[in-house]
Amino acid sequence: MATTTRLLRCAPDAVFRVLADGWLYPSWVVGASRIRSVDKAWPSPGSRIAHSFGVWPAIIDDTTSMREWDPPRHARMRARGWPIGEADVVIDVKPRGDGCIVRIVEDVAEGTGRLMPKLVRDVLIHNRNVETLRRLAYLAEGGAGR
Repeated sequence: MATTTRLLRCAPDAVFRVLADGWLYPSWVVGASRIRSVDKAWPSPGSRIAHSFGVWPAIIDDTTSMREWDPPRHARMRARGWPIGEADVVIDVKPRGDGCIVRIVEDVAEGTGRLMPKLVRDVLIHNRNVETLRRLAYLAEGGAGR
């Protein structure tokens, strides 16, 4: 599993406000291009976001479901992106001084993405999540999701 961390200059609650707003998903998730719908129960476990990923005209519609939701500490999601597959994404947040440390742990769970060697897969996921955490920091530190 690829692990990526970043220090954010905000409280853990600010991170979880962004995560709780399903409409913000394509603003921080690299590759997500739009949201089609958000379950009213989001982010409760079992709820889903219907999203698209890719760049027009190669846009694929799929979903992300919340598996665990324990703010302001932990969230676990299953992001689907067929035909590539599905990924398990764990986000853990811990207070640190006047900010917090955010850690994303992600790996392919199902699909053709598992055919890629783990070392290569981990490097690609990590590099993508460096940008994902940069975007999440902009939103959380800027007060999005209020």
